[in-house]
Amino acid sequence: MPAPALQAVAHCPERTLIIACGALARELVELVRVNAWRHLTISCLPAAWHNTPEKIPTAVQERIQTAKERYDRIFVLYGDCGTGGELDRVLRAEGVERIDGPHCYSFFAGSQVFDALAEAEIGTFYLTDYLARHFDRLIVQGLGLDRHPELRDLYFGNYKKVIYLAQTEDPDLQARAAQAAARLDLAYEYRFTGYGEMAQFLEQKVDVPKEPASWLS
Repeated sequence: MPAPALQAVAHCPERTLIIACGALARELVELVRVNAWRHLTISCLPAAWHNTPEKIPTAVQERIQTAKERYDRIFVLYGDCGTGGELDRVLRAEGVERIDGPHCYSFFAGSQVFDALAEAEIGTFYLTDYLARHFDRLIVQGLGLDRHPELRDLYFGNYKKVIYLAQTEDPDLQARAAQAAARLDLAYEYRFTGYGEMAQFLEQKVDVPKEPASWLS
């Protein structure tokens, strides 16, 4: 019969690193907390890099190369995110898997649901919890709409509606999302998605035996 110490080692989950977009940080931290994934480390890159997506592939590759000696497994939580396939080329070269999907809207809503939404109304502006929370800073101020309201038609003239794909049932964020739609003079729709395919991906890949989460409050 193995000694208790050897049994503990045999059941120790593999050290796993998740490299992710900073816009997913809050959701990832919550998933790690509720699932007690103590062997999982999160490393996030700046969410603002969606405005300069050419930075993403090189930065992800640098994180992988720096971490590969310290982790048994590495996964990436990014869509293509405007990299034009360059991120996937880097990940193939490094032998690292990422979540399926072109962007976080798709894997939060579910790829089939998102495709149906896009087909039903191509002129849709999507919000997540992150974007609803930071709408004023990222969209209003970021695009200069606070200083030049006339730019609204330039940026959003072809849009018809806002769909808030909500990860949490937060009344404050729902109010912010509705206000964002009103600010853009667009119709508003709310859809609760939860963590969608992101949670499913992590549950499949993390593969840790279930233990009592005694450390959770």
